[in-house]
Amino acid sequence: MKLMNRQIQKERRKELRSNATISEKRIWKFLNRKQQDYKFRRQQGIGPYIVDFYLANKKIAIEIDGNVHHNVMRQAYDQRREEYLLSKGIKVIRFSNDEVKNNIDEVIRRILFESGVE
Repeated sequence: MKLMNRQIQKERRKELRSNATISEKRIWKFLNRKQQDYKFRRQQGIGPYIVDFYLANKKIAIEIDGNVHHNVMRQAYDQRREEYLLSKGIKVIRFSNDEVKNNIDEVIRRILFESGVE
């Protein structure tokens, strides 16, 4: 089974990119800068899951969580998903929409730190 960007997920990944949240757009504006020495991917398929952002050479997934992630059912899904990603050697970093909205500088600093850039 193909691990990255499975064909069956193509339309869903496209839909997620087209309907990005304000927080995802703000983070992507920073992560997509061409002058950086690393390349983040947006809405990256990994096995049966799609992560918001992915830094392949460091195996880091970044998730921006909205209010839906406070739901008990969603939290159980997120836990299974994170366990799967960890089993593939991928570290998951989570931020809430509120963190991005209220403290984007700290969110960016942490992403850079976790990525080994800072």
